Order: sequence, then C-alpha cells, then structure tokens
Amino acid sequence: MKRSTNSLIGQIVAVNVLLVVATLFAASAAASLNLSTQDQRTQFALLALTIVLILLINMLMIQRRFTPLERLIERVEAIDPQQPGEFDAPEVGAGSDEVDRLAASFRRLLGRVDAERRRSGRLALRAQEEERKRLARDLHDEVNQALTAILLRLQAVSQDAPPHIAEELAEVRRLVNQAMDELLRLARQLRPTALDDHGLYSAIEGQVKRFRSQTGIEADMKTHGEPVELDPDRQIAVFRIAQEALANVARHADAKAVAVDVERLGEHGVSLTVRDDGRGFRPDVASNGLGLNGMAERARLVGGELEIDSRPGAGTALSLKVP
Repeated sequence: MKRSTNSLIGQIVAVNVLLVVATLFAASAAASLNLSTQDQRTQFALLALTIVLILLINMLMIQRRFTPLERLIERVEAIDPQQPGEFDAPEVGAGSDEVDRLAASFRRLLGRVDAERRRSGRLALRAQEEERKRLARDLHDEVNQALTAILLRLQAVSQDAPPHIAEELAEVRRLVNQAMDELLRLARQLRPTALDDHGLYSAIEGQVKRFRSQTGIEADMKTHGEPVELDPDRQIAVFRIAQEALANVARHADAKAVAVDVERLGEHGVSLTVRDDGRGFRPDVASNGLGLNGMAERARLVGGELEIDSRPGAGTALSLKVP
C-alpha cells in the first residue's frame, strides 16, 4: 500500500527508525564497543539485529492498528454525496475499538445528514407544489374569468357589427377560446384536479390520455392490485415522475407506443413503470438532458428508488418503486 510520508503512519515509522538508529549508537557507546575487534563487531551486529527485529515487530503492530483506519478513510472518500446512506464500514476485527467507534459515529453523522437533506428536500417540494397550486388557481379563477368576460363582450359587439367586422370578431373569439383552452390545459398540468379529487391512479390515467391525444402516440395504462393510499409527498412524487417520463417520450424518444403500469407494493407501496419502443439512449451520457437526476432525487426524497433501462435502438423502461 502506498503511503505518503506526511501521513500519520508514515511519521510514526520515520520516528521509530530514528529512535532505532539513535538507540543502536547509544547502546554501542554505553557498552564501549570497539568495532575494530572481531568479538565486539559480532556483539554490535547482534545488538543491531535485535533492535531491527524490535523495529519490524513494532511496524507490524502499527500496520495492524492503522490498516483498518486507512480502509475506513478509503470508504469515507468513496461516498457518493447523492447517496450518503450507502456507507458500509469495513470489517476491522478485534483490537480496533477506536476505529469501530469512529465508523459508528460517522455512520450516525451520515444518517443525520441524510435525514436533514430529505426533510429539507421535502419542504422544498411542498413549497413548489403549493406555488403550482396557487398559480393554477389564479390562472383558473382570475385570468380565465377575464378571458370569459372578453369573450362575452365580443359576442355582444358582433351582434350589431357590419359583416366585414363580424368576421374579424369571429376570428378574435376563436383566438380567445383557444387561449382559454390552453390556459385550462396549463392549469391542469400545474396541479391536476384529479390528483386531489380522485387520487393517484386517476391522475396518471388522465395524464396518459392527454399524452395520447396531444402526441398521437399510442399509450395505454394498466393497474395491478387495489389503489394504495399514499401520503401527499409520495403521491405527488409518483405523479410528477410519471409526468416527466411521458414528457421525455414526447420530446426525445420518437416512439410509436408507450405502456404505463402501476402496481401496488404491499400495504403502502406502489411501483410505476413507463416503457416505450423509441430510439433509446445511454443513461450515463444523456441523464442531464432528460432530467433523470432530478427524477431520481425526487424519488430518494420519499424513500423510493428509480431505475432506467435503456440502450440505443432498444427503447427505454423507467421503473420507480416507492415502498
């Protein structure tokens, strides 16, 4: 194992070497050894061999004590900041209580950091969803009412307008109706009413239907098991990941068909799978452009796990499990 001379074990070994050399010469001087004679050279050699043997035993003991610490340092340095909960302390064996305590303390610290990260992340997602809900409400209640008033006014004006003006007014009414439809679609995307009124399964089914009508891509949804009751954080996480997955298919996959499967996991869990027959991609290369990191982080914040199975020319399967 390569060690830096600036490391603790390197410094200890260097000090031991200096001590051995100093002890050797001090013992030689104390014994008044004369290296010019054969007998005293033999005594000096035996003395030196004994001290070197003690040094080797000392170094072996130092290595035995410090090797678990070095393995622990390597594990700590290899931790993925995105998944701190995956820390696995090395086996240190007997006689390394200090390293065991250090590993246990670090594991507890990581647990607290991960819990705080999840808590703050959930708070951020809740704030985001509340803002989406407020915007959707404002769009529906205020902007939509203003457009409705404009539409009614145009209808009243067009009744007494000359024919050439009536045609222009009809075109303006069509544009206003189009704007109202787009406004309602945007409000539903911001906060689907089915999610609050009918639950997760109905909201995902409505999203699949809108995806099919807007893109022309064949899309089907299947459910397995009875609908599961999820807390609001997990419910919105599953829905947003399904929404983002379908949006990625529409933008990037060039697919002809999409299959969405929702399955109950145990008493309080759910799994979501979105498969397409599109062009596929390499997840390690295209993850940033597709927002996969954001979806994976959203899944982790609610205790879930997101997996992507894709390769060029073979379609894509996105799997989410929320226990």
